[in-house]
Amino acid sequence: MIIIHNASSRGHSNHGWLDSFHSFSFADYYNPNKMNFGALRVLNDDKVIGGEGFGTHPHNNMEIVSIPILGEMTHQDSSGNEKNIIPGEVQIMSAGTGIYHSEYNSSPNEDLRFLQIWVMPKEKDIKPRYDQRFFDLNLRKNLIQNVVSPSNSDALWINQDAYFSLSNLEKNNSVEYKLNNDKNGVYIFLIEGEILVKDVVLKQRDSIGIHNEGKSFELKANQDSKILIIEIPMEF
Repeated sequence: MIIIHNASSRGHSNHGWLDSFHSFSFADYYNPNKMNFGALRVLNDDKVIGGEGFGTHPHNNMEIVSIPILGEMTHQDSSGNEKNIIPGEVQIMSAGTGIYHSEYNSSPNEDLRFLQIWVMPKEKDIKPRYDQRFFDLNLRKNLIQNVVSPSNSDALWINQDAYFSLSNLEKNNSVEYKLNNDKNGVYIFLIEGEILVKDVVLKQRDSIGIHNEGKSFELKANQDSKILIIEIPMEF
């Protein structure tokens, strides 16, 4: 099974302070054919103008991953965490039994761009938890860098059998992605550039979902590219 989500097919909402594109049904955007990809429920591509952000709001029983692309984000939550997150860092929050948090653009003038991703949890009603980590960008140059994992101590832990990886491929370079679990699917979101996957050309902000297509596949860069790879259980 291969599904293709072109950037232009995403849902879109613009609230002035927030300009958001939705790969899956979210808020006022509803598409019955885009409810999820396995346990991957939300992938929002958000731009927040300077001095603005998401006020305090609740979550429960969801794994929430944030990946800054441009600018700096300030996070606060009801567990007492108050952190700034910059590009190169990845943030994860297990909402579990329930948590309140807010996210703001740290800059009064510059835009913030980040990906917010929700994954349905493996175990419900766990104690809420928060973590973030900086990852050496050199370790994803023409390589695949695992940043979220249920088992890799060098990555952020997630309450699901899911694996998030990042790769910065230079033009004409390629990498092979090998699945951690043959039953999982893989959802690839192209942050920047142009790549070839399974004979499909992806351009900036395009996505492809792959399931039951073998234990590995190649990603080749037609241009310098930044890639997010999400390996996710299809049954959960």
